[in-house]
Order: sequence, then structure tokens, then C-alpha cells
Amino acid sequence: YGNYGRPQDLDVLQDKNVSLRDSVLLLRAGQISFAEQVTAGVGASLCLEAYFVFLGETPLKACLSCVHLGSGDPYTPGFPSFNHTQFPPTKSSGLPKIPAQTITANMATALLRTIGGPESDASSGFKGGLSATYRLGGGENISVEVNNVLVNKEIHNVFGVIKGFVDPDQYVVLGAQRDAWGSGYAKATVGTSVLIELAKAVSEMVEKDGFRPRRSVVFASWSAGDYGSVGATEWLEAYMSSIDKRVVTYISLDGVVVGRGSFVASASPLLYGLLENTMKGVNDTTAHLLSDQPMSIDDPAYPFLAMSGVPSVSFHFISPNTEAYMYYGTDLDHKDHLDYQTNHRTSEMAATAAQFAGQMALRLVHDRLLRLDVSRYNGVLTKAVAQIYKRINQLLKLKGLNPTWLNRARGAFQRATISINNDIRNSNLDDKEACRILNGRIMSVEHALLSPYVSPVETPYRHLLLGRGPHTLASIAETTDMEQLHTPLALATWNLQGCANGMVGNIWDLDEEI
Repeated sequence: YGNYGRPQDLDVLQDKNVSLRDSVLLLRAGQISFAEQVTAGVGASLCLEAYFVFLGETPLKACLSCVHLGSGDPYTPGFPSFNHTQFPPTKSSGLPKIPAQTITANMATALLRTIGGPESDASSGFKGGLSATYRLGGGENISVEVNNVLVNKEIHNVFGVIKGFVDPDQYVVLGAQRDAWGSGYAKATVGTSVLIELAKAVSEMVEKDGFRPRRSVVFASWSAGDYGSVGATEWLEAYMSSIDKRVVTYISLDGVVVGRGSFVASASPLLYGLLENTMKGVNDTTAHLLSDQPMSIDDPAYPFLAMSGVPSVSFHFISPNTEAYMYYGTDLDHKDHLDYQTNHRTSEMAATAAQFAGQMALRLVHDRLLRLDVSRYNGVLTKAVAQIYKRINQLLKLKGLNPTWLNRARGAFQRATISINNDIRNSNLDDKEACRILNGRIMSVEHALLSPYVSPVETPYRHLLLGRGPHTLASIAETTDMEQLHTPLALATWNLQGCANGMVGNIWDLDEEI
């Protein structure tokens, strides 16, 4: 038994001399995604036979969440599966190397009662609410039989487009997954309903009210969302060259209502200002708390942000000071349970979510100057670079390794954001060509933060700050092998410097030594 399966949880097993060799690892859901749980288990011991994860502390029917540490079709990593005969099958490096299965709390209770070994210490946080003694390992043998059969399934994304009247080749995309396990009321039904109502509302604004959006609006209904954003990811992989620097923002409508009273959002720093201003304009006094949280790997907007470099946002109305909506992602996610969570005001909250998403989208498609604030990345960068300085100082002193160049690149990025903001203040924003040039510089930022030095097949989430992999600043800050640090540090430095250079616009305006 390994609690949540986090690295610190598995360290507890090691400290207690509980071996994972030839074992089945029983974990409970929460804290980290299922995919991260499997990866942590494999990283701790390649000798694991399998792992089970049970859903919370209630006897829910198990649902299969994605254990792929990635997104999209895991047999076409980094390239589209539109015609699967075109490419030979290639397993994603993010697929688990051991069988993984969700089980109910009742099943977990039966297994816990057979586990021997030391009893878990209450102070370690290992104990849950099941009616069994939480022991860590040893005891009866169990067998795991896998009867899965791989089959091909054709899926379909559905799109509606309102073409822009000035810049039709620039898009604001609103999307929601259409399928779910069971009824999927909070996970898919509400988001799809909001998507359809927004499409109808904007269409009526164009046809009846004379609204002329500057940029195009795309309404996307994704398929196979519960298998790891397959529909959305395959679209991104197939049309990367068309999407490149043309999608202004992606707004995810998945799970927008899972409660009532508070508001949380995960977004690119470029969108922080727009999020805050939109929240002030939403007519809902119950959503009193605006909280930013990092975007997780299982967030439907994550592939857009970390894989494709599209400024993205997902948001959720939640219930404050209460348990999270425990049925999300299970076959008990139905109308009655969500109505109870929202105090029977689900329709009202869905309308508020539509208002929020709609106002944000309208600002992005209407305004001449894009409401993306490049300066909001400065604080994120400063913190990340400080962590690298701290790590190198801890592991000193390796000759020839110096983070000064990285800090200079950070300084160049900051000066470039100041330059853009100064040019915005000093430009005539009624001049279409001036706005076009400024928007191009702004839109280059997120995409330029994708590392050009790693393969999208092996490392799909290439974002320097928000991605996953050894190329990221966060990974560099955690490196313990200094001999292996030179090249990632150099590549990250030039990735950041290249982003700063792209923001400047004209090459003769660069102020950096090359």
C-alpha cells in the first residue's frame, strides 16, 4: 500500500524496508493524476507487477481514467492518427510499463485486509477512511489477469466557425469534450451545452445585431476526451503548421461547473490580466474568490498550451469550504449529484460560465490590440531562474558552469516586454498596420517558448516553463547530476533568448551580444 503514489509516499515504503519487487501496488486516488501515479511507481521499481488505484473512500463503480503520461493517440506520439496506415505503430514513451486498473473502495478494503507488514504511521498521512487496517506490505499473494483487447475506433471532432471580417486567419477557439464515462454531466454535458449556446448567441449577434468580429471564432466539440484529450490532440498534431501562431487563445469549457460560490482558473500568464478583468464584469456575486492554480497535465487545455504554444485557459466554478465534487470522472456524475453540489442552481451557474467565457472570447475577437499581457511572464521567469541559481549554488562548484547567461536571457526577455508595452503606449491603435505588427510580436511569445531542441515524439510538452521534461527550467532546477547539466542549461538559455529576440520584432533593434 503506497498512499497516493507520490515520490515521498514511496520513500516511506523504502524507509520501512517494504520491497516493491514482484508486487501489486495499491494506491488511493487524489493529489496527483493516475498517469503520474503509474510513472512514480515505475520510477521507484521496475519490478512492479501491476498497480491498482481505488476511487476515494466511497464505494463508487470504477472508471477508467487515462494513465498515459501524455495526450492523444498513444500509438502516434507527435504525429496525427488521421490515417493510421500511413505510419507504423509507435508506442508513446508516456505509456505505463505495468498494468494499471482502477477499483472500487470495496475491492480496496478487501485487499487492504490481506496486506501484512508494518502498520502505517498516522502522522505520515497514509490512513484513509476505509474500514481496514492500513498496513504497508507483505502477506497474501494475489493474481492479476489482464484481458484487454486492442481495437481501432474512429472518432469525430465537430466544428462550427464564424469567420472574422478583418483577420479571418486568426482564431479564438472554444472547446468542450463531448463524451464521458456514464452520463458525464459535469465533465461533458454542461460544457457541451455552454459551447452550443455560445455558438448560437454569437451567430445571432452577427446575423441580427450587426456584430462584426475582427477574428474568427471556432467552436470545437472534441471526441475521446476521457482517453487523454485524443480528439483535440490529434487535431493539434495534424494542423500544427496551420495553427502555428494563428490560434490567439484556447478557452476550455470542460468541467466549468462543479460547484457554486468560488472560482478557480488555470491559464497561461499572458491571460492573467484578461481573466481578472473579465471576472469583474461577470454578473455573479457568488463567485467571490479568484484563484490561479498551475495547469495540470490532465487538464484538457494543457496540450494547447504546453504542446502547441497556444495561450490557453480552463476555469471552474466550485463550492468553497466543502469537499470537491467527488463524482467527477465517474459514472455517478449525473444531474442529481451536480444539482446537490450547486444547491440546485446548476443552470444558473452554467449561464454564468457561458457569460464568463463569452465575454473573454469577445474581447479577443473584437479588439484591435490583443489583450495578452506579455509582462505577466516576467515574475514566472524570475522565480524559475532563481531556482536554478539556488540549485547550482547548492551543487557547486563545477568549473565552467555559470547561470549568468541564463539570467542575461531573462533580462533580455524583460526588456523585450517593456519594449512592446512602450510601443503600445506610443502607437496609434487606430492604425491597422501598427496593430497587426504589435499583435504579431505578442502572439510570438507563447510559441517561441516551445523548445526547438527536443522531439515532439519523445517530449510532446516542449514548453520551457510550463511543459514537462528535462528541457524545462523546473527540471533543470532539480538536476542532481551536474555533469549532465551543461547542455540543457545552454539550450534553455538560447530558447529563452530566442523568445526575447522574437518579441523585439526587427533584428536591428536587438540589444544583445550574440
